[in-house]
Formats: sequence, C-alpha cells, structure tokens
Amino acid sequence: MIERPTCRWQREFAEQEAAIAAGALSPDEAYALKAFPPAFVGAVDAALQTYEQEIGSLDSPTDTAVWAAVQRVVCTLNGVDLDFGQHIETITREELSEYIEEALAEAGIDVEALLERRGVDEVAGEWRNW
Repeated sequence: MIERPTCRWQREFAEQEAAIAAGALSPDEAYALKAFPPAFVGAVDAALQTYEQEIGSLDSPTDTAVWAAVQRVVCTLNGVDLDFGQHIETITREELSEYIEEALAEAGIDVEALLERRGVDEVAGEWRNW
C-alpha cells in the first residue's frame, strides 16, 4: 500500500517539534509546524482515506466511476484548502496530485490510459483550485 503524504507530514511535524524542544532547531526554521498543522493534516488525511476506500470498492471500475471519485476527493481538498486559508502550496499540491494518481494505479487502474481517454495531463487538474 502506498503511503499517504499526510503520514510523512505528521512525521516531519513531530520531528521538528522534538528538535525545537531539544534546542536543535529554531522555531523559525521549523517549516513543518507552519506547513502541516495537525488540524489541516487530519482533514486532508480524512479526505484521502475516504478516496482510498471509494476507489478500492469499485468493482470493474468504469471511467465515469473513477472520475467521479477523483472529482469528490479534489473538491473535498478544495474545501479543506479554503477552510485553512488556501494552505495547499506548490509542493503539497504536487504530492496530493501524485498520490491521487498512485492510489488509482494501486487499485489496478491504468492511469495513463485514463488520462488519454479524457484528454488531460493529470487527474486532479480539472477540479483543483489549489
């Protein structure tokens, strides 16, 4: 199973928080504390977990069903982004987009063929506001 980006974000947050407490890192250098606050990570993680479950439950997934699942997760992430003051930045955006595609591939969906049939370069781009 692929790892959600939120797992890495949580680790980075905890590592930097511990480094600050140990005096090994200044709070100004702790990017993860600003980039990955727990409430934001929790909201993103919940959206990704729901997406994984939805993709995993598709029997003989049709393009329509796959695109509907992608649209739901992207729109949910749009809402999370707005709730947290447009918090999703370039690196985070790329990680989320990559994860959405990797989850499809792990579910046995040929992502390249899916993109080609739709005439797009990435699955999240059509609905993404982040």
